[in-house]
Parts: sequence; C-alpha cells; structure tokens
Amino acid sequence: MPKFHFRLATLLKLRQAERDQRRRELSEALRADDVLQEQLRVVHAEEQWLKNQCRKAAGPGAVDVDCLLEAQRYEWTLRIQERRLTEQKAQLAEEIERRRAALVAADREVKILEKLRDHQAERHRQEENRRDIKQLDEIAQRRAVAVLGGRES
Repeated sequence: MPKFHFRLATLLKLRQAERDQRRRELSEALRADDVLQEQLRVVHAEEQWLKNQCRKAAGPGAVDVDCLLEAQRYEWTLRIQERRLTEQKAQLAEEIERRRAALVAADREVKILEKLRDHQAERHRQEENRRDIKQLDEIAQRRAVAVLGGRES
C-alpha cells in the first residue's frame, strides 16, 4: 500500500507560516510596549528628580527663582511627554489585542488541519492493517488448503 500522503500538506505549511508570522507580529508589538513602558519609567524618574531639585531650590535661604521657573517649564514638557506615551500605550494595547486575536485565529486554523491530517493518517494506518490482516488470512488459508490437500493424496 502506498505511503500516507496528506493532500492538504501545502495548505498546512502555508497556515503554519501565517501563524508564525502572527507570532512575530505580536512579539514585535509586545517589545514596542516594553519600550514605551521603559520610556514612561524614565519620565516618572525625571519627574521625581525634578521635584527633589525644586524642594532643594525652594528650601531655606535664598530662593533661585530662575531655577524654579525652568523646572516648571521642564515639568510641563515631562507631563506632555507622559501624556503622549500614555496615549501611545493605549493605542498599542488595542493593536496587541488585535494581533493576539489574529494569532489565536491562525493557530486555530493550523490545529484544524493538523487534526484532519492526524485523523486521515490514522484511517490510513487502519486500512493498511486491515489489508495486511486480509492478506495474512489468505496466505494462511492457502497453506491450510495446501496442507490438507497434501494429506488426502
């Protein structure tokens, strides 16, 4: 009997390649999210450092007004940057969810074809076993006839 050949093997390979591409796309989006998270952490650290500097500048003794004004301008810049990063993170979260759903769908398509392939391969093995048993039964029957035919002579 011929070796098992899954007729949809090419389609399965295409679906697997698509699933792998979806994985890469999701991975890229997650890395971008990590970058944005790190940038937000840096902005927050800068804000904290700036607050500490303002406390020192406004402490007892002479007050450096120019330093405080410059710090306030820088604080506004940091807040704008923080707002922009937060908005980007929100947009990216939607994109990550979209890519995650695409990966789930692609993975489902691959699993369906793999299950079909496995089912057909099992059916092929059972058919091979059935044919082998039939062939062995015929051989055994011929031998039995030959043995019995040889005794009657």
